[in-house]
Amino acid sequence: MSATTAAKEQQKDFRGPSVRAILESRKTQFREVVKLPDLQSWQLTLGVKEWHFIECSHSVENCNDFIAGFSDRRGTIHCIKCPYGKPADPDFDRPADRLWVREAFCIESSREVTYETPFDDGRPIRHHNDEHRGPWWEQPHYRATDPAPELEIGTGEPGVKWRPSATMPRWASRITLEIAAVQVERLQSISEADARAEGVTPNAFEQTSDNWGGVLYRRLWESIHGPGSWNANPWVWVVEFRRVQP
Repeated sequence: MSATTAAKEQQKDFRGPSVRAILESRKTQFREVVKLPDLQSWQLTLGVKEWHFIECSHSVENCNDFIAGFSDRRGTIHCIKCPYGKPADPDFDRPADRLWVREAFCIESSREVTYETPFDDGRPIRHHNDEHRGPWWEQPHYRATDPAPELEIGTGEPGVKWRPSATMPRWASRITLEIAAVQVERLQSISEADARAEGVTPNAFEQTSDNWGGVLYRRLWESIHGPGSWNANPWVWVVEFRRVQP
């Protein structure tokens, strides 16, 4: 068994509505499809129709991994590592892994003209000091919450060129999440409380329904994964998280 107890950190992309829900403490979970291997021809011959979930646990081979076990009920066990890390295991002094959130953004800087930073709200800022230009700074704007700034975008005209979340550097991220729990379940097994913990937002009419969370989450899932994706009812990772200081 590995003796290391160091926490790992990796990026996780979120869209604007999810970013706002996290900032407002409305979103504390996310779900992603478990990427299971296709069944082999010999398994199909034996009548195996699907993989069956067994359990989630910390890996015996490497304590920094968290795995889900699946069985074909014909003697074959397949273990899949959670791609988002692991929750803490106090019994073995294993800290929880973290995710830093990437989102659509742009960077403002004072490299060409000296002036004060536009934001004093605790968001990241990176300072530089060039031999010829002297001190200057960079500070991000976030599309999910900020109005479009008028910045030089290389055309000689002011405007904004939002960058996709996949290009966000670590220093510009404003949200860090700690993994609180991981489990595996069928997509359609989501409870009403968990659907609401996914951060879906009802309008006034929808709030009159007792199961507005489940209805809206199904709609959200299909908007991301396409028609029929809800009815496919795949196994999903259920990752519960808490926001922490970077």
